[in-house]
Amino acid sequence: MDEFGQLARVVVKHPRDAFRDDETVDREWRDLNFTAAPDFQQALDQYEHFLALIGSMGAELLMLPASAGTGLDSIYARDASILTPRGLVLCHMGKLQRVQEPAAQGEAFASWDIPVAGVIEPPGQIEGGDVVWLDERTVAVGRGYRTNDEGIRQYRAILGDMVDELLVVPLPHYRGPGDVFHLMSIISPVDRDLAVVYSPLMPVPFRESLQARGLSMVEVPDEEFDTMGANVLAIAPRHCVMVEGSPKTRARLEAAGAKVHTYDGSEISLKGGGGPTCLTRPVNRR
Repeated sequence: MDEFGQLARVVVKHPRDAFRDDETVDREWRDLNFTAAPDFQQALDQYEHFLALIGSMGAELLMLPASAGTGLDSIYARDASILTPRGLVLCHMGKLQRVQEPAAQGEAFASWDIPVAGVIEPPGQIEGGDVVWLDERTVAVGRGYRTNDEGIRQYRAILGDMVDELLVVPLPHYRGPGDVFHLMSIISPVDRDLAVVYSPLMPVPFRESLQARGLSMVEVPDEEFDTMGANVLAIAPRHCVMVEGSPKTRARLEAAGAKVHTYDGSEISLKGGGGPTCLTRPVNRR
């Protein structure tokens, strides 16, 4: 279990099935706290480029179908499920408008014979963007507005002897409960010994624990946090995909020996607050 091995199978949801059409976008974007209405046609075009990048190493792309009760946010496939070494766990979402997404994903997983190791039940809440596997036996979970103590407790119980350590990472209030802020907003592992981080919002004990593990950190400058410089998807060790618009972070990654691909995420990432990690639910890595 990790966040940086070569992608083998990854679940995604195309904007044609999440956004559906211009009318749906116009009806939903404000309620879901998008910064502006995505342009539907541009979103389709941008997503095709994104799919080409994440599939460039030969990963199998599993496409979630359109599903009643899910909305624009369902394009961010990572959040509704989380990984264990023995299958996926269906989340209970911290964002009320997304509560039907885990069940919709569960139906798709069943059709693909992907095992489900458990389900988070209310009052537990947990979202996939708050869960980061640091290595095969260590997982970090962000405790914030989208993931609560009971959700973490249930996830830990499901994991059982599958992990040696679960690190609970307290997240800052930052912009408040209406903002999209997950643990993966401030850390993206790109290799066993390398991660992209935004340190100003990182708790000191967590940062120190990463250093103690020998992790080198590519620091995102302040001006590139809002352009999702810290949200980087590894499609293989030191082989990354990120949103256009963070040139300093990209240069620092490349100086650390990484190969970096970028995509225009103005419609599929920036307006909804979901970068390349959010757009993908990796199932298997090599």
